[in-house]
Amino acid sequence: MAKDKTKIAVAMSGGVDSSTTALLLKKQGYEVAGITGDMIGDSELLAKAKSNCEFLGIEHHILDLKEKFQKEVIEYFNETYKAGSTPNPCALCNSKVKWGAIFDYAINELGCDLFATGHYANITEHDGIYRLERAKCDNKDQLYFLYSLTQKELSKTIFPLGKYTSKEEIRQIAAENGLPSKSYKDSQGVCFIKKPLSVKKYLFRQFGEQRGKVINISTGKVIGKHTGYYQYTVGQRKGLGIADKYPLYVTQIDAENNIVYLGYEEDAYGKELEITEINWQQETFKNKEFKAQGKIRYNSPARPCLVCPTANGVKITFDEPVFAIAKGQFGVIYDETNSYLIAGGKIV
Repeated sequence: MAKDKTKIAVAMSGGVDSSTTALLLKKQGYEVAGITGDMIGDSELLAKAKSNCEFLGIEHHILDLKEKFQKEVIEYFNETYKAGSTPNPCALCNSKVKWGAIFDYAINELGCDLFATGHYANITEHDGIYRLERAKCDNKDQLYFLYSLTQKELSKTIFPLGKYTSKEEIRQIAAENGLPSKSYKDSQGVCFIKKPLSVKKYLFRQFGEQRGKVINISTGKVIGKHTGYYQYTVGQRKGLGIADKYPLYVTQIDAENNIVYLGYEEDAYGKELEITEINWQQETFKNKEFKAQGKIRYNSPARPCLVCPTANGVKITFDEPVFAIAKGQFGVIYDETNSYLIAGGKIV
């Protein structure tokens, strides 16, 4: 298909990554359209996205996704914390919103041939099967957040930033071409929780004060009190408000009985976990036992493990204990060389 006949929709967040993605594609001769999802009524974000599209001379579409985002992401976030687990709203937003409503609009309504985002990843094809592979920029590799993409979505998705080795390269390209986003700061934290509100304060507003016990997981003794179990996550060390000779960590949360368990660092390690609701990007591994590398959160390294089928999903057994396995997070499985993604699901 000739480039000048190929129309590509870019999910425009207003930031430097998505706008540089659109710039690169336009320079390559593609017909480019920008789509911005209005998730929370953020007028500043919408204005930034519009400004970048106008600068590039490309059409800009805004989708009102506030109701969908509330239902699919915000309510999920709230209910996961309420259950004593740890949510990952960005990964869920990708599956339900970006490669949900925005992807569908791009392909079905705008008639685009391909869909692009500013994620740092690569897609390759092997005998008709698409693989999600690591980006060249190691510290920006975002495969973990993309585990839910299906073969259909991978076949129509491209990641132009995957071949670049650093975020500085992207900012330099933006600056050299005068993009309005060239000096925008990277977004951080949860997009629907704006400063000065923190996650802890947000959750306190949602659920109110719920006083309960803090227990030492080794001794079973009560060592303090808390104002809401939902304010804690497994692996947390700071903000516990309890002094001890050695650092304490959250090791377990009992939502039903409103108890937070603390332990020492060695108590926060584990070797086994189960994931369910699995998306298999590489179906040939399904229902098999195989060696792989596993990751239990975005900012933790992938570690060697054994993957075994279970009645509801798979069990992952790491070669060495890993720190802070948190229910609700996503467990993601890569091949043995940590080069491409095989599957992912929710840790239970």
